[in-house]
Amino acid sequence: MPLLEIRSLTKVFPLGESVFGGSAKGEVRAVDNVSLDIQSGETLGLVGESGSGKSTLGRLVLRLIEPTSGKIMFEGRDLLAAGHAEMRRLRRDMQIIFQDPFGSLDPRMRVEDVISEPLIVHERTVFSARRARVAELLRAVGLDQSALRRFPHEFSGGQRQRIGIARALALRPKFIVADEPVSALDVSVGAQIVNLMAQLQREFGLTCLFISHSMPVVRYLATRIAVMYRGKIVEVGTTEQITERPNHPYTRSLLEATPEIMA
Repeated sequence: MPLLEIRSLTKVFPLGESVFGGSAKGEVRAVDNVSLDIQSGETLGLVGESGSGKSTLGRLVLRLIEPTSGKIMFEGRDLLAAGHAEMRRLRRDMQIIFQDPFGSLDPRMRVEDVISEPLIVHERTVFSARRARVAELLRAVGLDQSALRRFPHEFSGGQRQRIGIARALALRPKFIVADEPVSALDVSVGAQIVNLMAQLQREFGLTCLFISHSMPVVRYLATRIAVMYRGKIVEVGTTEQITERPNHPYTRSLLEATPEIMA
């Protein structure tokens, strides 16, 4: 049984008010009848251009936003039927790494408090155990204990993203949505974060939905790739099949935009 099953998932946003006053007619189908399975221990790369619905799908899966229709099963449990208390328990196992390492960390909180927050909310561990866990997580993402008492603004973008990754790992989740975690970083720093993600996937046995607009990044990290275009999944396959023998014209256009993939 897949760890995560998505069936006919749809999210429709009504158009907002028009510039002339009143409500604009119509709607945007940000996610349109998407079905996917994610197996335990795999990294599924979700690739597509900006505006294709990738991030919306990632947030729907975690119920950070509510779908218009469809079904999401996690370990056989119907997430859309889960009440507030059950979703709170399930969130221990489902975490997110956000795109923006500058906006996703509370600037008023020290790093120790940022990473400890999930442990306080969900585990209520004693201070000494929390601090030991935070120090362990910092080492896992390549930072040392000197970071504990510092604030996010004292770190570079890559270091902040490492802190965000440590926070996502704090509860030892079974599933992580990584929502374009390197797109706000320069190329060399982004490459370091991609290598870190690959290392952590092996060490922690993570199951991951890795969202990106970059085909080279998902080729490096993913065991399978799903291609998203205008809210729909147009092609799913192994990394080799998608990057070397694509079937859909949109997939081919993504590959042609990154010639190194075609080499």
